Amino acid sequence: MDFTSDNTSGVSEKIMQAILKANAGSSAAYGVDPFTARASALLSEIFEKELAVFLVATGTAANALALGALCPPWGAVFCHARAHIFEDECGAPEMFTAGAKLVGVAGEAGRIAPSALRESLAAFPRGAVKQVQPAALSLSQATEAGAVYDLAELTELCRIAHDAGLGVHMDGARFANALVELNCSPAEMSWKAGIDILSFGATKNGALACEAIIVFDPAKAASLPFQRKRGGHLLSKGRFLGAQMAAYLENGHWLDNARVANAHAARLAAGLAEASGVRMPWPRQANEVFAILPARADAALRAAGVRYYDWSDRDFGEMRRDGEVFVRLLTSFATQAAEVDAFIALARG
Repeated sequence: MDFTSDNTSGVSEKIMQAILKANAGSSAAYGVDPFTARASALLSEIFEKELAVFLVATGTAANALALGALCPPWGAVFCHARAHIFEDECGAPEMFTAGAKLVGVAGEAGRIAPSALRESLAAFPRGAVKQVQPAALSLSQATEAGAVYDLAELTELCRIAHDAGLGVHMDGARFANALVELNCSPAEMSWKAGIDILSFGATKNGALACEAIIVFDPAKAASLPFQRKRGGHLLSKGRFLGAQMAAYLENGHWLDNARVANAHAARLAAGLAEASGVRMPWPRQANEVFAILPARADAALRAAGVRYYDWSDRDFGEMRRDGEVFVRLLTSFATQAAEVDAFIALARG
């Protein structure tokens, strides 16, 4: 049983079949193929808007290139202090912005608090030549702690950012999981709330390797074709990205996968909440479950070969007590109900 990450799951059957189908014959290179055109058209339909779409193979590339389009080298990107771009992308955002500064902002469960954003912006006044200049806000939906911003929270944070002259980026590696949790439209959770550019994830939710950079005002995407090429992320055989994204979106496949993953996470969280000695630091909202386990339960799970990550509770306050282990558990479209039930049984002893 593996609950380490939704990256450890395989490729969904529909997407794998689409890749194999795209492999037949020849097709135009560098993304000017019918598969990529189909994916772009589907994204515009789903988001109810004309879009500029750039497909890449990794989430790190999507985030870094998107921020490079929003932020100059002397700029600052405000993000949560535990955001993926801040802790887990090996300086890629700084490299692709040619040196911009990432500024960590506080907030519970990975969500930036509006008051903390205002305080951070006040510390970087415009025109102060010795400081980087505010340029972008990056929001993770869902967050690194598995939490989901509701539409009102997104709108408020975007308004604060826009009033301060910032562009707004969303890291949507788990966009689908957040979307089905909120039960809203993709447009409502993105450009209608004030998002300017979105890293739209598919890899964690059934694709092989495919993400989309979506710019909601195509006029603001002028630099991205060149940034993507210069950064080494324009695939010559781009049809395989297009085939993945089209299959991901067609007939709501992406939403079906996310619903499965979220349902498994909800079942897991509910079962653990009833286990003796287990504490839940915050409610489960997407497909990530955070739990504080008694050391005996952790030992029993690991002895049974269950895989998951210990997690640090720094920046979240001291949550663990002696004899406890703070863990993160991920479910995916490929998780089996029997695995969830077995985990709960082992945790309960």
